[in-house]
Amino acid sequence: MQRQHYNEYKALGLNIAYFRKAQGLSQMTLAEKVNISRTHMSRIENNDCAVSLDVIFSIANVLNIPVYKLFEFR
Repeated sequence: MQRQHYNEYKALGLNIAYFRKAQGLSQMTLAEKVNISRTHMSRIENNDCAVSLDVIFSIANVLNIPVYKLFEFR
């Protein structure tokens, strides 16, 4: 992950956590549905790793939201 995109990764992780919690899902449940480990989900939400588009698309599908919602940085 390039540090020049730190703020974007941080906002993405916060958005994922927001939508996950709004649907009452744990990190473990979302991770299982996306087919990644809970640790990887935690690292994504906490801005500790880069994330592939495939995983982002899967997260949006599981959360039943359009992908762009994850990139609406406030």
